[in-house]
Amino acid sequence: MRIALVQPHPLSSHPAQIFAHIETWVSGLSSLGADLVVLPELILPGYNRPEDHRAQAQPLGGEWCATMGDIARKYECAICYGWAERLGDDVFNAASVLDKTGARVGHYRKIQLFGEMERASFAFGTETPPVFELNGIRTGLLICYDIEFPEHARTLARAKAELILVPTANPVGYDHVPDLLVRARANENAAVVVYANYAGPDRDIDFGGKSIIAGPDGQAVARAGSRPTTLIAELPKPTDYPGEAISVQLDDLRSVE
Repeated sequence: MRIALVQPHPLSSHPAQIFAHIETWVSGLSSLGADLVVLPELILPGYNRPEDHRAQAQPLGGEWCATMGDIARKYECAICYGWAERLGDDVFNAASVLDKTGARVGHYRKIQLFGEMERASFAFGTETPPVFELNGIRTGLLICYDIEFPEHARTLARAKAELILVPTANPVGYDHVPDLLVRARANENAAVVVYANYAGPDRDIDFGGKSIIAGPDGQAVARAGSRPTTLIAELPKPTDYPGEAISVQLDDLRSVE
């Protein structure tokens, strides 16, 4: 599977404009052979747009989902994207994965909300992160801050995930996340981790870029700098790397004298 990661400048909160950008990206990347395009956290309606999270949030299966499905189907390309999901009186920081037919194969609501803005805007997700088949690959889904907690990636690894997709919105000053933690999660779980960030300022937040596709050895298969860009990489095969996921349980650890 050929994976494309989009690291854009933060967009406006106008869905029609956002979808125009997304269709341009998916069209171009699919023409280069991409089987999957991974977009950042809350691409709809924008991460640092708290006034729009509740006002614009849509239900699962609503207009945003339908439009994204149309794009995936038109260009025969899978898409992973973050968005604001309404469920009753709650709004969730969510992410979905569509296959190349536009069918939704994975959906997740962020468990680890980061900072005052997220906790004021969203309800905490309560469901276990999903693992699903995408192009024959066991695939898991997390969002941003979730990847900094080893328990969540371990849950996916125990469900035999080989690929972990992570839409994110990581500010300047948190370079240790892509430089260290994402690579550690990939290595300790013998998985490929795709971490898709924004680059550049949006109001009072400056996003740091440094998106990365990390291989099971903890090394970068592809990585971005601090400017808007795209990455394209072939998904490494498990046979390309020796070893397997670290399987020790915390209660199996013993002190060594």
